Amino acid sequence: MPTYSIGQAAGLLGVSAETVRRWADGGQLRMDRDGVGNRVIDGVSLAAFAKERAAGLHPVPGEVLTSVRNSFAGIVTKVTLDEVIAQVEIQSGPHRLVSVVSREAVEELGIEVGVRATARVKSTHVHIDRAGERS
Repeated sequence: MPTYSIGQAAGLLGVSAETVRRWADGGQLRMDRDGVGNRVIDGVSLAAFAKERAAGLHPVPGEVLTSVRNSFAGIVTKVTLDEVIAQVEIQSGPHRLVSVVSREAVEELGIEVGVRATARVKSTHVHIDRAGERS
């Protein structure tokens, strides 16, 4: 069964780590200790708590489920806005990805320099190059 740290649980629930600690200390959210003494929350308990907390509310954003297999997590290094479109640059390790999206999407997602973001690439045309000489 997966377990989550306080910080991970906070991210999934859309609250601060301190809020998660208060819920645990108040008995609203069950926490255990792992083998080295860190406080952890088991996935089943966290899922039940999240579902109960979201009842009647809009769902709290969590992990993204996607069919896209090419994901590049990184940091936004540049945003160029036009009236309608925006160009967003993400540095993912050694990879620089540039995407053109709507200005509206950038504003709704809060995309700005310094924000963590994931570029997802899905294409019917993928080119593969091989380094070296042909035999």
